[in-house]
Amino acid sequence: MRKLNVFENISLDGYFTDALGDMGWAHDGADDAEYSQWTASNAKGGGALLFGRVTYEMMSNFWPTDAAAQMMPDVAKQMNALPKYVFSNTLKKADWNNTTVLFGEPAAELARLKKEDGGDITILGSGTIVTQLAQARLVDSYAFVVCPVVLGRGRSLFDGVKERQPMKLETSRSFKNGKTFLSYTT
Repeated sequence: MRKLNVFENISLDGYFTDALGDMGWAHDGADDAEYSQWTASNAKGGGALLFGRVTYEMMSNFWPTDAAAQMMPDVAKQMNALPKYVFSNTLKKADWNNTTVLFGEPAAELARLKKEDGGDITILGSGTIVTQLAQARLVDSYAFVVCPVVLGRGRSLFDGVKERQPMKLETSRSFKNGKTFLSYTT
């Protein structure tokens, strides 16, 4: 059975976007060579990517560009090549390579996808979808890059989760740029 993984950048005060929905602060510290190498090696994994519409539109407007290929060639190559799913009630078709639009209820669709053959599925961003799938207990693991910034206000990934969900720390790693990677299983 396929696993569902969540990978998110979060602030020290627990937000994945600021109050205006911006995630640009998560890219600070990109000049750390060790962190850049780690990011590139993470991108070499397989499986599929999953997005909500807002995150999908942001990603599809960046990763297929020449700028993305120049800034992060390994990451851009994988982002463009991997199969992608996007939940949307408004998109009729997806223009980004290897993307399937999912119109159904997220928990039911993910339960179906997890039973299909294929690699694991990773959600990037997409807080509303993460919340729904966490509430349905469909997430198998969470990976967070904790960024050394306090936003003061923003969106939590877990707004709407109604009960405690214990996790087990699997790995952690700190970088010179102040970021810390934490990986948990549910």
